[in-house]
Amino acid sequence: MSETIDPRYPVGRFRPVPDPSDALLEECRGILAALPSRLADAVRGLTDEQLDTPYREGGWTVRQLVHHVADSHMNGLIRVKLALTVDNPTIVAYDQDAWARLADTRLPVDISLRLLESVHARLDAIVGAMRKDDYARTFMHPENGQTRLDNWLQLYAWHSRHHVAHVTELRRRLGWGAA
Repeated sequence: MSETIDPRYPVGRFRPVPDPSDALLEECRGILAALPSRLADAVRGLTDEQLDTPYREGGWTVRQLVHHVADSHMNGLIRVKLALTVDNPTIVAYDQDAWARLADTRLPVDISLRLLESVHARLDAIVGAMRKDDYARTFMHPENGQTRLDNWLQLYAWHSRHHVAHVTELRRRLGWGAA
């Protein structure tokens, strides 16, 4: 019997591990570092029509999704930098659905794929230099409350896998070939 994958959560819902081990943090760093190439591979060869296909009913198009990942990870970079340099800063929340409707999400995906390479080069440098006590630093999200950086890293590793899987599962479902 084949398992049906929920198109909203193709890798499952986010479930953080409290007090994660060094090995888990290192695994999350690796997943985060691999995102730019994994997302580029996932969309490689897709036509404009395919990029403008929603990854699920009621969801964003693949194009919007790629631009969303860039938006989210740019915000993530700023949040980490703030948390490492200011005691428990309050970060700015944003309406990701409203951002996904802005004109820049109709641009070619290569723009955001290149942006992700740059953002992740900087994230890799910062996260790679973090010490164990840095992961206990926090920021305050106006809607989600206080977030520790060890939780943030797990969330962004999940977010990376989550959105790549949206594309690869769509390709599988519609027979567009393996990414």
